[in-house]
Amino acid sequence: MSAPRFYLDQPLAPGARFSLPPGPARHAARALRLAVDDTIILFNGRGGEFAARIERINKDEVAVGVTEFAALERESRLRVMLAQGISSGERMDYTLQKAVELGVAAIQPIAARRSVVKLTGERADRRVAHWQGVVASACEQCGRNQVPVVAPPLPLAHWLGQRPGGRLLFLSPLAEARLADLQQPEGQDWLVAGPEGGFEADEIAALHTTGAIPVRLGPRVLRTETAALAALAAMQTLWGDF
Repeated sequence: MSAPRFYLDQPLAPGARFSLPPGPARHAARALRLAVDDTIILFNGRGGEFAARIERINKDEVAVGVTEFAALERESRLRVMLAQGISSGERMDYTLQKAVELGVAAIQPIAARRSVVKLTGERADRRVAHWQGVVASACEQCGRNQVPVVAPPLPLAHWLGQRPGGRLLFLSPLAEARLADLQQPEGQDWLVAGPEGGFEADEIAALHTTGAIPVRLGPRVLRTETAALAALAAMQTLWGDF
């Protein structure tokens, strides 16, 4: 079995010794039941990963010593960013988790008109922090050492007015083009997926005005938590590392 992986947002280097933060420590000691001398893998999102040895366990305290660094990356050859219409509860968590497993490079939550969840102020900050935790946990599971950033939510029009460059692909059941009809990407792609119920007419018009390419995923209408994942898997099959 491979060694358990833990994301730590702190500097890491061979020879460093410290106690794991409370969350990872409880997971290591209680859920995984790791023991002294067991090896774990640590990463901080700044490149590569670090092997560490458990030196002491005292209830929920887990002390480790970092032994070596490995310059390993498991990033996709594609650079695809996801602009996802905010969906409710576990649907959004599921989409972000699986998108990370499929190699997405960054995530922009879109506060669409039909989004069931409305986020402002501190509530938005808490939700973004939660989503970033979902993303970090997905990286622990799938072996990625680069942690995609979850940006603060933006209305679609605001995001379109300031987004970085790259091809813009808009998932629409009414589109004529399929992903297989498109050319292989030369740079980065932005994949835009709507919330429950899709985008409003003016939001769709804004996408067209910005030059977004409408793309359909077969003749069936996919749910909000399915559409982007199906598209990412197809893109990896067509042009990526599947």
